[in-house]
Amino acid sequence: MNKFLEKMKNIGPGALVAAAFIGPGTVTTCTVSGASFGYSLLWAMLFSTLATIILQEMSGRLGIVTQQGLGECIREKFTHPALKWFVVILIISAILIGNIAYETGNIVGGAMGLGTVLPQVSTQVWGPLLGIIAFFLLWSGNYKKLEKFFIGLVIIMSVVFISTAIVIRPDFGAILKGLFVPTMPATDKAWLTVVGLIGTTVVPYNLFLHASSVSKKWNNVEEVKVSRMDTIISIGLGGIISMAIIITASAAFYGSGQEIKSAGQMATQLEPVLGSWAKWFFGIGIFSAGFTSTITAPLAAAFATAGILGWGSDLKDKRFKGVWIVVLLTGILLSALGQTSPVQVILFAQAANAIILPIIAIFLTVVLNDNKLMGKYKNTLVTNILACIVIGITILISIRSFTLFFAQLKNLLGL
Repeated sequence: MNKFLEKMKNIGPGALVAAAFIGPGTVTTCTVSGASFGYSLLWAMLFSTLATIILQEMSGRLGIVTQQGLGECIREKFTHPALKWFVVILIISAILIGNIAYETGNIVGGAMGLGTVLPQVSTQVWGPLLGIIAFFLLWSGNYKKLEKFFIGLVIIMSVVFISTAIVIRPDFGAILKGLFVPTMPATDKAWLTVVGLIGTTVVPYNLFLHASSVSKKWNNVEEVKVSRMDTIISIGLGGIISMAIIITASAAFYGSGQEIKSAGQMATQLEPVLGSWAKWFFGIGIFSAGFTSTITAPLAAAFATAGILGWGSDLKDKRFKGVWIVVLLTGILLSALGQTSPVQVILFAQAANAIILPIIAIFLTVVLNDNKLMGKYKNTLVTNILACIVIGITILISIRSFTLFFAQLKNLLGL
């Protein structure tokens, strides 16, 4: 028991990663999955969780061994001028595009939560207002205590989802089949949902965040095992929470013919446990998830960009500030347009992330096989095989989903 408690004390960067991916995108995408396809896409969530553990373990190991972030290590690995700038441009483009899409989903998700409890105000008003508040918090640096409070609310919401998944007495046989017998309903929406489940869990910018945060927490290479345990426990729990949302949504909506368009609809899946309080609880929870991520996503983009360009990670640096300002302001603008439903925006963000993921995962794997950087802690044959399987599957899904992605983009732009 004492050893277990000691391990719990070491939970750190992995928990931050889990808190980052359990945002409005996770709740929305998992709810849409359960409502539209029942338990049949649980396998995609299981794959996403395992893929996240594999890639984040690699990122954490990199941070401890090199005491650098992923951006710095990629910069050090690719030294040929032409190749170096190709890699720099590719990564910056991927991170900025992905984080802008993600930031829009975060802002819209937070606004959707507020719109559930205060429907008199449009999400087109709530979204920019939340973005402006986030701007001043980021500029002042006084956001950390507030962020802890919001993460606490998200954790409470997660506990309720797991409790609900137990109370509703789901079909465990169907759950096991959904987890271990991959099936794909013959609709375009199913493919987009699978991409969304991957994009909401295996988040590319978290690979940069994890390496940087681990290097600040641990500076002894012997603590690689501690970091690995932190990653497995934290992200494993995050995956269970996401599966619980799919299960509760399946029980609440599957077969009803409802199309999920609002947080108010999603809140009904918590009524077996919370009754009339479900709407308030869900609204506050998804607002907290969205607002917390609204703050962390621009910072992650700035850390990744500063690392790959060799700027350092000084929060007061004008170039560093410029990156997060671009991401945040673009997210505010897109959230204010409000040409489509919040759910559609969030699903688009997850799809964008899933398409970008293989690019970052390939660079991570290349760096982890550098003997000069990693020494005896470089990837083993087994780790490389697992990483290649993850990369291969994400590439196949991304290629299959490109046409759906651009169709969704045209809908968002009203074309």
